Amino acid sequence: MNRVSRPPAMLATFFLLFLTQASADVNQNLIYSKVSRKIDLTSQLAKVSTTITLENAGDKATGSFHYAMDPSLADKVAFISATAKPENDDEDAQLKLKEVVLSAYKDLKVLRVDLPLQLGPGKSVDVQVEEVFTRTMKPFPAKVGQSEKQQVLFTGNHYVFSLYKTKKQTTTVTLSSSVVESYSKLKPSSHSESTINYGPYNDIDALKQSSMKIHFENNSPFLVVVGMQRVIEVSHWGNIAVEESFHLRHFGAELKGSFSRYDYQRTPAPTSIKSFKAVLPAAASDVYYRDEIGNISTSNMLVQHDSVELELKPRFPLFGGWQTQYYMGYNVPSYEYLFNLGNNYALKMRFVDHVFDDFVIDQMTMKVILPEGSKDIKLKTPFPVQEGKRELHHTYLDTVGRPVVVAHKKNIVEQHIQEFEIHYVFNKVMLLQEPLLVVGAFYLLFVLVIIYVRMDFSISKDEASESRMRAAGLVEEVLRLIDRRSGLYNVYMDAISKFKSSKDTTTFANARKKLDTDYRSIGNQITQLQNALAKEQSEAVEKIGEIQRKEHERKQLLDQAIAMAEKVVNGRMNKATYVENETNNKNKREKLSSDIKSIAETL
Repeated sequence: MNRVSRPPAMLATFFLLFLTQASADVNQNLIYSKVSRKIDLTSQLAKVSTTITLENAGDKATGSFHYAMDPSLADKVAFISATAKPENDDEDAQLKLKEVVLSAYKDLKVLRVDLPLQLGPGKSVDVQVEEVFTRTMKPFPAKVGQSEKQQVLFTGNHYVFSLYKTKKQTTTVTLSSSVVESYSKLKPSSHSESTINYGPYNDIDALKQSSMKIHFENNSPFLVVVGMQRVIEVSHWGNIAVEESFHLRHFGAELKGSFSRYDYQRTPAPTSIKSFKAVLPAAASDVYYRDEIGNISTSNMLVQHDSVELELKPRFPLFGGWQTQYYMGYNVPSYEYLFNLGNNYALKMRFVDHVFDDFVIDQMTMKVILPEGSKDIKLKTPFPVQEGKRELHHTYLDTVGRPVVVAHKKNIVEQHIQEFEIHYVFNKVMLLQEPLLVVGAFYLLFVLVIIYVRMDFSISKDEASESRMRAAGLVEEVLRLIDRRSGLYNVYMDAISKFKSSKDTTTFANARKKLDTDYRSIGNQITQLQNALAKEQSEAVEKIGEIQRKEHERKQLLDQAIAMAEKVVNGRMNKATYVENETNNKNKREKLSSDIKSIAETL
């Protein structure tokens, strides 16, 4: 089938309409006169710092420009910010960013950046854009041995992706090591130690792309918090409790083969994670670190002037593909984070603490439990979050429950360690609710005690039932002693075995003396219980008597076994005779043990 060709006039009209629409969305008079980009790949994050000299080549002033995210990295951006230094001002101004949809670039993620001042014709301004990307480096190969190092592959763009033309651009890539397997070489480019330089590139068209690939060694921890829940419980009695639960996974190269503890202690494992450091507020106290098994003691805490550093060591080292779960918590005084004016309160705390260096949190849920009776609750965050449905939390001395503010956030990095605010109204009279509930509970308890002591609730006793219960208790104690006495036989046989190998008569005599003492003590206790049972249950007494008679026979056989062992050690009996006699003796003891067990099961 032949392709239908468009008339030249139609193509010209279509192209003119496209240019008209693009110019309506994007100011084509703006250009990037100079761009300097720095890409930091020294950790699991790709940190990109881009300094743009924005020039207005038109005849009208503008107060904003559009910044387009690179399509290959747009879905991996975790944080982005922009600053600029206005004229006659020494400090950088934080610029407002807002995601917009341009009709000509619907498939691109575009941000409108508002400049601090109007940029006049022929003027220029330096804008610095900071970006943090996650999951940009892929382990290659995907699996490595326990002592092997990790290689990763980074894919990006040689050019700074832009909606505007760029006159001159340079890129500097900093790696975590000087070991580089390969890298894309778009001339001019150079490699020196752990740095790769690209450019300068001149007169770059808008939207230009060129695949950048760097294959290098990176043994940094690729530790990711797959899921996290942060619960903050606010009390107006002077304390704020924080508890965080974590689900961590190592997303580095997976371990090839089985794990060897011996090799791990003998040879370094560069890709494993032995420990990591969390940073808590300076006022944090009563810190704990636990998992489902219980408290994890392998942690160290260092209290500094402005923070509390907590070194956490999991129960096992983490290799690629391995994961672990734990939770930790602490208390902080409320006066440092809770402010009020009359009945109006404001809570100001960090949205997330420093979990570990260069951390990544895939999914986080924050829950703030406010005091019962709080109302007109408003949440303010420094970055967009998804606010969840309000919940109620019930605990001691609550009546209707405490309101819970829920917020969800994905793809969190260290730059998100910023303060959020919750404003609410709380009537201070409600502080008396819990003390009054306690007083009322004690008053009701005293009334019940008075009623109890003044009334007779006794009922007739069932003597037969009590007798059976006493008998059952005595029988249970007898069975426990029988099991304990049977266990002594194993200790006897161990002592005999050691005696035959060491031929130490003194040690064996001392051991036997102690065992005989324990044996007699157990026998006396069983006899006492047997006598007590005579008043409650005669059938059980007869069975216990039968057990005692068979036990007497078993003890005699044991004494014979000890005597034979002494003879063979002293040379008064040859080994063949001993083996034959010991076998017969053992068979008889086992028969008696089986009989005793059978009788005991019928008690």
